This record gives sequence, structure tokens and C-alpha cells, in this order.
Amino acid sequence: MTSLLRTTPFSVLDRSRTRRGEPYPRALASTVAFARKAEAWGYRRFWVSEHHGVPGVAGSAPTVLAAAVAAATETIRVGTGGVMLPNHRPMVVAEQFGVLESLFPGRIDMGLGRSVGFTDGIRRALGHGKDAAAGFSAQLDELLGFFTGDQAMYPDVHARPAEGLRPAPFVLATKDGAEIAARAGLPLVIAPLGGDDERLLRSIEAYRTGFRPSPWAGAPYVVVAGTVAVAETDAAAEELLVPEAWSAAYSRTHGVFPPLVPAAEVRSLAMTDRERTYFADALRGQIRGTADRVEDELGAILGRTGADEFLVTTSTYDRDALDDSFARLAALTTATAPATARTTAPAPVTTP
Repeated sequence: MTSLLRTTPFSVLDRSRTRRGEPYPRALASTVAFARKAEAWGYRRFWVSEHHGVPGVAGSAPTVLAAAVAAATETIRVGTGGVMLPNHRPMVVAEQFGVLESLFPGRIDMGLGRSVGFTDGIRRALGHGKDAAAGFSAQLDELLGFFTGDQAMYPDVHARPAEGLRPAPFVLATKDGAEIAARAGLPLVIAPLGGDDERLLRSIEAYRTGFRPSPWAGAPYVVVAGTVAVAETDAAAEELLVPEAWSAAYSRTHGVFPPLVPAAEVRSLAMTDRERTYFADALRGQIRGTADRVEDELGAILGRTGADEFLVTTSTYDRDALDDSFARLAALTTATAPATARTTAPAPVTTP
């Protein structure tokens, strides 16, 4: 198991989660500071997310935040996990990533998702309905065409400075996202839904079977995403997961994704039966425990999935405890791997 962990790149997704009473600027500044730490620990990538109108998340403009992260770091790859393409025009996204790749050549990842706004009001404000996600595949083709110069939707229109550049694209899988990634010949980012390991394995197999080599990747590349908490004891590791689990449960029962609160406060809550069910669901399938236990569980999931990379998505209220968890994980993984370890996604078949 140890050998597998040390030959698999590990990366970080930070959602710029807010803590109760914390101003949004502090959460964003903490994301940039966290990226510097992730680079020092040796993680391969640092990604930021896109959420709109969510009280518990400060990160609403991922390409802007990615620019700040890239400017504050030196070697770690920086990207989005992801830009939600249905919310944007493909040309504008191409231009934004073209600017990023121009400023930070060879370090930019373009993670793309198909989710739409969290509520009807947010979707209206963004100018898109729930059905906008159905157009993701066509939008993806158009976006990639602006980089290669062969998009046909708008003849004689060119995205500057994107055309000819190659930020690394990834597709975040939701529902049929794995099939879309396979058809487009792009790396896949996927997470088990509700701890459903069988569904995860079926999606990965369908992706590998249906993969068509493209100018972006010559072979399938699978990034498994998930929560990982490492602490001195199993109980301490579980406490790290409690604030995020409660926030998720609250969103399911109240329609609002709130800022994080301390684990002890969550434990003292008199939850309704429905809240407690969702809270337990949010904790299910998460990898947590001492270093030895996490090493075994990570090795098992890497072995089952054949993942090429693991993206860690952990959030918690206590930032010091979160730092400690990521540092402990780094000691187990490719963050301290030898130089011969695999540390990059497949190179594009063609280069600019």
C-alpha cells in the first residue's frame, strides 16, 4: 500500500469555506495562504471552486482566485475544480484561461463542471435554468475549439490569447460526465456519491472503455476526489469532518449552505430525525483516522479504482487542525515521493 501511495500524485481542492462570523475577504486570503502551504508540503495541484450566492463559500469567481493563487506560488499547478460551464459563455472562459496560461505558462489546469446554480433565484440571476446543464457537451466542444482554433460555431471568431495555448482540461463527472470526458478525450475527475463504490467503479470503467484519444490526452487519466482526514487518533480525525457534514445536512433540510461552526457545537445540537439522517449520510464513506488507518484505506481505494491521482477535498472549522491533517497526509503520499514517481497528467498529443 505504501508504494502505491507514494507513486500516486495527491492534490488539493479548496472551496474557500467561511467560518461563522468570518468576513469573506479573510476566507479568500486563507485560501491563498493555504495554497502556499500545499506547495511546501509537495501536493501536485491546488484547485479552487465556483459557488454562487452561498453563505458558507467565498469562492464565486474561480479564475480570478486561481490568478491570485498562481501569483502567490511558484511550482504547484493551479486550477479550477471547477468552472461551471453552463453558467458562462465558452469564449469568455477560453479568454480567461488563455490569460492565466499566458501569465503562468505550464501551470494552469482547466477543471470544468456542468452544475448550475443552487437555487431558482441564483439560476435566474445567472441567466440560466436547470436545463442549461444538458448543453455541457456542446459547450465543452466549443470551448476546446477556441484553444485549437477549429471551433465552427462562430466562423472567423478567435479567442485571444487562448488560441494555440494548452491549459490542461479536466471534466468533473456528474451523472453522464464520465461518458462526456471519454468522448472528448479528457482527464476525468470523479468522486463516489454517498460512498457508492460500485457506481464509482462502473463510471470509471465506462470512461476507460469509451475513451477516445484527443489532442489533449492520449490515454485515460482518472482523478478520484474525496475527503481525507488524518489525526493522532481516529476520534480526532472524525471530529475534523463534523462541521462540513453538518453544513451539508443543514443545506439538505433548510436550502441554505451555511458557514462552518465548531465540531463541539454540532455535537451538542438537538437535530431532527431528518437532519440526523443527512448528517450521518454526509459522514459515510469519508476516509479518516490515524496515519496507519488512512494509509490502508487510501491504498485500498487506489487499488480498486486504478486512479492516476487523488484530489483531497477536506474542509473543517479549525484551520490549524486542517493544516495538521494535510501535513500528516503529505508524509504518507507522493508529497514526499522520490523523483521517479509519476507526477503529471498525460501530456497533450500535440503541443502549441
